[in-house]
Amino acid sequence: MPTHAAPYLYLSFTETTMAQTSKTLFKRGLNAHRDPQPQSVLEALPRQSTEGAAGVARVARRGVLSALGGLGLAALTALTAYCALGAAPAQAADANPATWPEKPVRLIVPYPPGGASDVVARLMAKELNAVWKQPVVVENRSGANGNIGAAMTAKAAPDGYTLLLMDLSSLTNSPALYPDLNYSPTKDLAAITIVEYSPHLLVVRKDLPANNLDELIAYAKAHPGKLNFGETQGSITHLGGIVLAKQAGIDINFIGYKGGAQIASDLVGGQIDMTLNSYLATHALVEGGKVKMLAVASPGKFPPIPDTPVLKDRFPDFVTGSWQGLLTTGGTPQPIVDKIYKDVAAIVAKPEMQAKFAELGAVPVPSTPAEFQKFLVEKTDFWSKVIKDNNISVN
Repeated sequence: MPTHAAPYLYLSFTETTMAQTSKTLFKRGLNAHRDPQPQSVLEALPRQSTEGAAGVARVARRGVLSALGGLGLAALTALTAYCALGAAPAQAADANPATWPEKPVRLIVPYPPGGASDVVARLMAKELNAVWKQPVVVENRSGANGNIGAAMTAKAAPDGYTLLLMDLSSLTNSPALYPDLNYSPTKDLAAITIVEYSPHLLVVRKDLPANNLDELIAYAKAHPGKLNFGETQGSITHLGGIVLAKQAGIDINFIGYKGGAQIASDLVGGQIDMTLNSYLATHALVEGGKVKMLAVASPGKFPPIPDTPVLKDRFPDFVTGSWQGLLTTGGTPQPIVDKIYKDVAAIVAKPEMQAKFAELGAVPVPSTPAEFQKFLVEKTDFWSKVIKDNNISVN
């Protein structure tokens, strides 16, 4: 029997002002993709299925191998420097960006190796190694929906030497889902930039008699309470399904799972009827004819699938997907935050980096530190209300 579990995806379903902000940043990212100039740059990756897993694995493996290729000596150098990170005493930051960094930088990923955040972090670490002439050591600190690694960053010395790259769902959902959270995502962390965005797809089982969004809504209204939507309790898959059902005026059942792999497997097997899932995890199943894709939940047309209908065109404020954000400890001097942001923006603007993001089904989405902070505050406030209004709990 499927069971409920903590969330690990991110949905950016927004109120009007928040939707406008998301669309503006998304368009800026698409423009950067077409004309990559050094400019400002803005969650889960593959949900592995047991049926159709070979197709998903091939796509994921190609992206991961491309992302990690060529680390070699740089990785060994970073590993050699690792011990110095834990042993060094906390010191006040040198606010002079001309001399920072003067020692290795720790980049925390609050999830296990191999996921979206981990792959993006290793891509960025390799590039930052070269720019900063210092090792950037990726450290996986998973657990508690990303909150273990996030709390470590929040409690580190405010000097920029501890960075955090994570799917922003954990930050925006956790205050409402975990009442005893021991840090404030919007106060104890300093926003640097959102690195990239990958949308969710609305997919249904292949034999469901609905081939577009209108037919799905009509079928659901003709069969109230009969369609089963796969989700993980309190996750963005769950929250997105709630919002979609309310927007569409349909009555569907929510079936809880431990994770996305089980959801994908049961969708392929016909045990559930529909779900929202990541582009990379789902698109291979669509191409293999194992599930049907009805819409994409991006802020606008998504370049890899430009002919796919956009949910936001039907439901103006509906945008879902994974936003991978880079943060550091709250109180870090602004000149250091700005330096990190500018260096990351220049890296993400490189055509070769954008090509690697494309392999992951993602696009760079520019954001300044101020834009990112506003994004976090708005999303945290909004999702706290959604979670409380619907009595959603991870227990």
